[in-house]
Amino acid sequence: IEKQASRCMDCGIAFCNNACPLGNLLPDINYLVSEGQWERALKILHSTNNFPEFTGRLCPALCEAACVLGIIKDPNTNKEIELSVIEKGFKEGWIKPLRPLIKTGKRVAVIGSGPSGLAVAQQLIRAGHDVTVFERADEIGGLLAIGIPDYKLEKYIIERRLEQLREEGIVFKTNANVGENISVEELKTKYDAICLTGGSTVPRDLNIGGRSLKGIHFAMEYLSQQNAVNMGKELKEGRIDAKNKNVVIIGGGDTGADCLGIALRQGAKNVYQLEMMPKPPLERNDKMPWPTWPMILRNNTSHDEGGKRDWSVGTKYFSGENDQVKKVHCVRLEWIEDDNGRKTMQEVPDSEFEIDANLVLFAMGFLHPEKEGMLEKLNVEYDQRGNVKTGKDHMTNIEGIFAAGDMRTGQSLVCNAIADGREAARYINEYLKTNN
Repeated sequence: IEKQASRCMDCGIAFCNNACPLGNLLPDINYLVSEGQWERALKILHSTNNFPEFTGRLCPALCEAACVLGIIKDPNTNKEIELSVIEKGFKEGWIKPLRPLIKTGKRVAVIGSGPSGLAVAQQLIRAGHDVTVFERADEIGGLLAIGIPDYKLEKYIIERRLEQLREEGIVFKTNANVGENISVEELKTKYDAICLTGGSTVPRDLNIGGRSLKGIHFAMEYLSQQNAVNMGKELKEGRIDAKNKNVVIIGGGDTGADCLGIALRQGAKNVYQLEMMPKPPLERNDKMPWPTWPMILRNNTSHDEGGKRDWSVGTKYFSGENDQVKKVHCVRLEWIEDDNGRKTMQEVPDSEFEIDANLVLFAMGFLHPEKEGMLEKLNVEYDQRGNVKTGKDHMTNIEGIFAAGDMRTGQSLVCNAIADGREAARYINEYLKTNN
């Protein structure tokens, strides 16, 4: 790792720093690691990133795509170095709770315990405010805990960080569904500020023929259920099991790849991952020059384990027997690009085909947060995409109520969620200081 860190050129203009949503000071971190000064590197890493153990495992490494070395050879492996720094920090006992010297007496409610909510909570507790995090699930961590497979993020990694947060003074309340078993009016009365970090949780559906057949599920139902099984919990609903089944995953992103990995581990007979967009190129081209993020073909670790991927595939309808899905009926797609670079889709004539399927999983992303319940009762406004609308200060149209993370920005990356949470915390702190 120290040898790898020494490859960093300490560029006069650090494009990696600019590409990182958190603004991680990568040249400084790499220099210190290359000199064996790991603890100092950890302090600098933590100055911009509350949870490097999450980003070091789940972030797509936007910084590496912008690394100057990448122009001529492989970029510096910043993500691997970041993960090594934080893991050494835990191993050596360098990561300790930081308690505020002065308490303000102000109280903040954070609703949602994903990476954005945890970042908001930690920043504000360290600023001296009292912070309570409300989570409607029975586990703290949001998508990290209930949606990310254990083979990508073992749950002890979340718990050891939560231990630090609890020792810093954050109060966590699970099974606390605001708007249902927790009164919205009670929170508005009891707390000086509220931050909404509930995520983007309404999945994109596919309303085509045969949608109501049994055996068709949303990806998050499948992933969260497997995590619950791994935790030894009793399932309230029937088990979604891929064993000995033909599985078709609709959606070519990371969530689909997570479903692929779980299906293979459950002993699926065949697994197909379908994507309607065309297959990305293997390398950068003129349309994605350095240091922009290259839309190239990426293999998740699950793809190395098995399964089949296919691109430019449209799903037409589902068919089955005895109310159970049996086949996915598809068509090949062609993407036509105009002079302005806009692509339009059309079906290739006579290209229809079908795939045997006993289990179909929708992994096509998320639309916006759930509006029923809490958001409706708070009477917050939404933007054009259906996300919670805020000003530049992260405050909604309701005084003292803020929003951060996917609930505000739409579905995004873990690094963006943490960065947005940190920014929201800064504005909330300013609000609390100026509103006595």
